[in-house]
Amino acid sequence: MADPSGRRPPHHPAVNDVLSTLANASAALDDVQRRLDLEFRASYPDNANPAKLVARVKRVQEEVAALKELCRDLLTQKQELIDRIHGSLVAQRGTTQRLLAASGLPPLSDADEAAHSSLNQVIDEWNAHVTPITGGDSRKDANRILFSTII
Repeated sequence: MADPSGRRPPHHPAVNDVLSTLANASAALDDVQRRLDLEFRASYPDNANPAKLVARVKRVQEEVAALKELCRDLLTQKQELIDRIHGSLVAQRGTTQRLLAASGLPPLSDADEAAHSSLNQVIDEWNAHVTPITGGDSRKDANRILFSTII
């Protein structure tokens, strides 16, 4: 079968037959898809159309994967921030105690000690939450372990 429009370059007749068959198959598949869409629209309401439900499930799965990655990033940043702040506060507390001792002023008050104890308690609770998951190694990638069970 030759191309009557002359748009395709001349090929061997077998190639032209294959191209023609593929074009017909593509048109037939497009027609089947159109008919199925019409049949689904006629048979099911919009909120129960299986084709739309499958598309929605695929979209939700993609969104969950993206949210999972965002949660991992957020948890990583949170842990890094906690580590930096804790290190900074420990260093500042040590410096404050040395300055108070060198200047002859009284040491930190009970309220300051209570705040420090409260901070340490919060950090210990976080580590206790993460440690069973990481197997005792709090520096292990807790994010990967925490989120590996999600979907």
